[in-house]
Amino acid sequence: ESKKGKDNPYRHFYHWQPSNDGHPPNRWGACFGGLCWTYDSLTCEYYLHTFTEKQPDLNWANPLVREEVYKLMRWWLDKGVDGFRMDVINFISKTDGYPEGAPIGDGYHTNGSPYFINGPHVHEYIQEMNEKVLRHYNIVTVGECPGAHLREAELFSSPDRNELNMIFTFEHMNLDGSKWEPKLLDLRLLKHHFTVWQQQLYGRGWNSLYWNNHDQPRIVSRWGNDSAQYRVLSAKMLATCLHFLRGTPYIYQGEEIGMTNVRFPTLADYRDIETINFHRDALESGFTLEKIMAGIYAKSRDNARTPMQWSGNLPHGGFTNGQTDITPWIKVNPNYTDINVEQALNDPQSTFYYYQKLIELRRQMTIIVHGKYDIFHKDNRHIFIYKRYNDEGHELIIACNFSMEPTQIADSRLSERLKNHKRLLISNYEQDNKSDWLDFRPYEAWALEIS
Repeated sequence: ESKKGKDNPYRHFYHWQPSNDGHPPNRWGACFGGLCWTYDSLTCEYYLHTFTEKQPDLNWANPLVREEVYKLMRWWLDKGVDGFRMDVINFISKTDGYPEGAPIGDGYHTNGSPYFINGPHVHEYIQEMNEKVLRHYNIVTVGECPGAHLREAELFSSPDRNELNMIFTFEHMNLDGSKWEPKLLDLRLLKHHFTVWQQQLYGRGWNSLYWNNHDQPRIVSRWGNDSAQYRVLSAKMLATCLHFLRGTPYIYQGEEIGMTNVRFPTLADYRDIETINFHRDALESGFTLEKIMAGIYAKSRDNARTPMQWSGNLPHGGFTNGQTDITPWIKVNPNYTDINVEQALNDPQSTFYYYQKLIELRRQMTIIVHGKYDIFHKDNRHIFIYKRYNDEGHELIIACNFSMEPTQIADSRLSERLKNHKRLLISNYEQDNKSDWLDFRPYEAWALEIS
């Protein structure tokens, strides 16, 4: 409708701009490659899309757009949904005039993010949404907010501001190199990130806790170890680390059974537009195919998008209910024969049951959800050890070895406190004869109630 003519009632539901002396209104680079603007020959104007040309940005400055969005939200809420995850919600406000950004990459495209991320009216729009829709329902709301840091998280999630319950931040997802040129994680950076967010958002806003989602590679392959020897141990370690932090943890499909990244042999097996565009652009830039595929294997979003692995015996991992004449949109990870729900449910020591125990502990112990946080040995390159505590003297200590190497921390005072712990809450190893709690086996994790 919007493309039918400049006088169409839906014309200003989107961002339309005339050409700039025969060129696009600006040279903002789109998030998935190319320009943010696509030319429409019928009306001789450009429309804005910060992602793909099939995803034109709504013009939230138009009150009619906002009312239509609220109407859609009420429709779903009245059907009984429990809340919303709001995709790139901090992109909804644009700076007037669409100012040109600074050159990036090849020098042609520019960085428009200062003018469409965390824009001038974003909080005004979210507060209006809260007033007209959200506050009238008992729901949870989380905003996906790339480029939002601690201050923005406080603004979005502070209860006093009547916006959202929490946001997804991306800071910790950017600690292991650029999107397509990954590097090994420096654990000290991750510890610093969590410490800042745990301490500085305390009493001011609310944290979301996640390792995985549809845009990120599988965490057990990324920061754990997906080999047969260490996959389960490291998956449990990563779960322990996250689920004892303050905030709301999110479990992405397959994470609870330790699903891994996939290594499809050719690009033809991949479906993600970001991956396909990267492959094209990297070839044009002279990257070797080996380097391109290494980046795809490590960071492609398709790592998280392969079908859920229900069975080791059925075609497509049981995703098609055993029907052989149906093909999923994307292939199943070939390791479904070993990693699947059936196997997990039949193994009392599986990652699945470990996650159940973590969830049970959070429900039983309010200190995990609401307690304060502090860190030990912040400069240790392998061990993440922190405590949760409250003003009533209740204290937990949680430790995780992010390394496949046995590691020991020399701290006699802390060791003595751990030795006199009240009880072991959870561990990914049998701990019957543990004499030194600071002597860590590969990927060992534990949580102790101290007092």
